[in-house]
Amino acid sequence: MEFIELFDMQAQLDSFIQKNQQVNRDVFLEKGLALTIELAELANETRCFKYWSTKGPSEREVLLEEFVDSIHFLLSLGNEKGYRLHAWPEVKRKEDLTTWFLKTQEAILTFIHHPTEEHYLKVWQYYGVLAYNLGFTLEDIIKAYIAKNEKNYERQRNGY
Repeated sequence: MEFIELFDMQAQLDSFIQKNQQVNRDVFLEKGLALTIELAELANETRCFKYWSTKGPSEREVLLEEFVDSIHFLLSLGNEKGYRLHAWPEVKRKEDLTTWFLKTQEAILTFIHHPTEEHYLKVWQYYGVLAYNLGFTLEDIIKAYIAKNEKNYERQRNGY
């Protein structure tokens, strides 16, 4: 599967959710806030900022699922504005996770308040850096996205 196909999968899931939940309004801001929350949940699972604790990060699969939760909303926001990437932004750069989470949060907020394609692409670049620093490959991300996408359909069918 190609990365670009995730945009179509997300559009189908969003359509299913909107019909199932009877959503008839613009939910761009809600999706934007959800993206910031998912990024924070990922940061929390890495524990990269918890200098006061000796406990290590959560297991890789937990981190990957949290990462992919963000990807769902990032794809959705792009679909809503008509922005799509044709390839995963593979950025091989070692970065401090705490700093990078803050930069990514700032990039997301900039995009939410000024939803240009340039700002959208910057958020993806930052997620590319996060993926690299967390050791996630494109194959990992696609596989985890598909699994979580199926789980999200199931949740909708079961009254989540």
